[in-house]
Amino acid sequence: MLTQSLAIIEYLEEKYPSPPLLPARPEDRAYVRALAQIIACDIHPLNNLRVLNYLREERLGHDEEAVRHWCRHWISIGLEAFEIWLQKQRQPSPFCFGDTPTLADICLVPQIYNARRVGCDLSGFPISMRIAAHCLDLESFQRAAPEQQPDSANQNRN
Repeated sequence: MLTQSLAIIEYLEEKYPSPPLLPARPEDRAYVRALAQIIACDIHPLNNLRVLNYLREERLGHDEEAVRHWCRHWISIGLEAFEIWLQKQRQPSPFCFGDTPTLADICLVPQIYNARRVGCDLSGFPISMRIAAHCLDLESFQRAAPEQQPDSANQNRN
């Protein structure tokens, strides 16, 4: 049994190396991993269901708007860091790095879904939003969208 998103993605990368989700050069792989970890380690843990349920519990008793405010705060701080790293790229690209999706893109797109779900203002993250939109033009990202999953109440049943 595999657990933890980044570990699963890296396992898939090793088992099915084509197309690659990490660049060839070690420096570039470190950059892509750093981007992915901003989302997976800095943003996501503060917005996962276990944390949000704790905020709602009787002892803390935060209402839904307070919980959404918490989410928006931590998402915004994390995406600010992500955007700064994207600005440091030597050459602009359609994805987080290079001309094909990477581990970082795989982390970014679901986080943008989450940000929209809680009403986060995303206007301050133009590079991230451009990249996410470009990813969502690809069939693989469209098929992976939450609303396309079998357990989604919004699943399009064609």
